[in-house]
Formats: sequence, C-alpha cells, structure tokens
Amino acid sequence: MRNSLINTIVKYAEKDKKLFLISGDAGYGVLDEYKKRFPDRYLNMGVAEQNMISFAAGLGLTGYKVFVYNIIPFVLYRCYEQVRNDICYQRLPIALIGIGSGVTYAPQGITHYAVEDIAIARTLPNLVILSPSDPRESEKCAEFALKSRVPVYIRVAKSGEPLIHKNDIKDITKPLVVSEGKQVAVLFHGSVGSEVIKAVEGMKERPIAISIPMIQPLDFRYLLERLEGIHALITVEEHFIEGGLGTVISEWLTKEKLPFKLVRLGIKNEFIHSIKNKSGMRDLYGISSHKIRRTILETLSNE
Repeated sequence: MRNSLINTIVKYAEKDKKLFLISGDAGYGVLDEYKKRFPDRYLNMGVAEQNMISFAAGLGLTGYKVFVYNIIPFVLYRCYEQVRNDICYQRLPIALIGIGSGVTYAPQGITHYAVEDIAIARTLPNLVILSPSDPRESEKCAEFALKSRVPVYIRVAKSGEPLIHKNDIKDITKPLVVSEGKQVAVLFHGSVGSEVIKAVEGMKERPIAISIPMIQPLDFRYLLERLEGIHALITVEEHFIEGGLGTVISEWLTKEKLPFKLVRLGIKNEFIHSIKNKSGMRDLYGISSHKIRRTILETLSNE
C-alpha cells in the first residue's frame, strides 16, 4: 500500500509544480524516485517532528500542496499540538501519511505500534481520516488527498499487502462492498482486511464484507443502504476496540436507535507487552482470519 500511495504522488508531482513532500528521517528507499526527480520539492526535516509539521503548515499557507511522510508515532503522536494548531485549526490542505498502522512493526513494541491513532485523530476537527485496506484503496486515498481542500490523515501498513478488490474503485469516500453476503455484515478497515477476506472465503453462509476506507467523515446513509436485510454487524480493526471504527459504529447505532446487533473485534485497550510477530499479534487479539471466521459463525448461529 505504501508504494502504491507514493507512486501516485510521484505521478501527480509531474503535473503539479506546487506539490511538496516532507519526511522526518524516514522513507529511505520508497521515496528515492521522488527525491531523484523532484529534489527542489523535497525536504528531510530530520528528527524534529514538531518543526516538520509547522514547516509543512507554513508551506501550505503559501499555496503548496504538502505531503508529510513518517511513521505514525512521529506524524501524529509526538507532534499532536502542531497538527492541531498549525494544520487542523487553520484548515490547511496538508496530507499526513502515517506508516505502520496497527502492529505492522511487530515485534518492535508499543513505541512503534499505532493502535490508538484513529481515536486521537478523531478528536481533531476538520481532519479527514483514511485507512485503506489494499493497494487500490491506497492509490485512491492519495488521489483524494491531492484534491482535498482540508487536512487529511492516511494511515497505511507498510508494503506487500495483497489486493482484496477485484474491480476498480469509483469512490473512496463511500463504504466499499468487497464480498457479497447476507444476514451478517463484517465492517473493516486497514491491512487486516486481508484477514477478513480470508475468513469469509468458502463459507456456506457468507456474510457481506464491507471495507470502510474513510472513517471520518463516514457516509452513514450510504452504509445503511448497503445493510438492507442485515441483522448483525461485526467490526474488525487492527486498532484499539475503544476509539476506532467499532466505537464510531456503536455511537451511530445508539444515536439513530438502529436495531443491529454489534460485535466489535480489535485490540484490547492496554499496553502491549507480548513479543510476537504481526500474525501472532493478530491471533492473540482475535483478529486473525480463523478467529474472525469463528466469530462470524457464532454470530450467525445466534441469528
């Protein structure tokens, strides 16, 4: 997903002379092509994340379309105040590219994980939150950010994520049906989508699988249309259960008094001390394909 996103930015940089890319001592290798072709529109700001965000805001005020690239703890956590005051408060069309969503960097530990970033980002008015599930979604997220007139935060895993969409994507702002089904809907975002698709493959009674790439703002009216005939919802995310998509859906159901049963799968809100690789982490927290499948079957049996 990361390569798809950056390749899209490179393509647009050929046409738009006001496109600027900033990194914070990150992106070695993946940004080489951009740096080679547009050296006058690239800066590595080093290990100075707050300054990186404020500098991007300054460029944005002068008319540049700025992309900021770094791992998520350094594009959102360490510089939250600057993102809040310099970018979101001023409604600047800056795009924050956060690498390493969820437990992508396992087993490097909690300092490298991004399991609460959506909860944090949701507190920021004017900020669009995008969490693509595959390279096709990632490309469309980049295109959206290039045209956006408000701040955008795009969270991606790293690289090598499989395609889950068979067809082209028309509108990244809408929930996307990946696999048709009935009775139960599995709503997901991010790279854990590959686990969801693996879980529903071959099921006799298959649930509908819906990717939610745009989490804020979420098009609830469009989503509700896709849920016709559905009785139960399962949210799956490589993020804390509290504060992410599951919470967004829960708040919606409560506000609109909708009758859907809701099951939320995700990472328990706790500091992670276990040392495992990404697959092991997903299995530990119940978001591996076989555990998602088990939850689907349990939910179907209760219908």
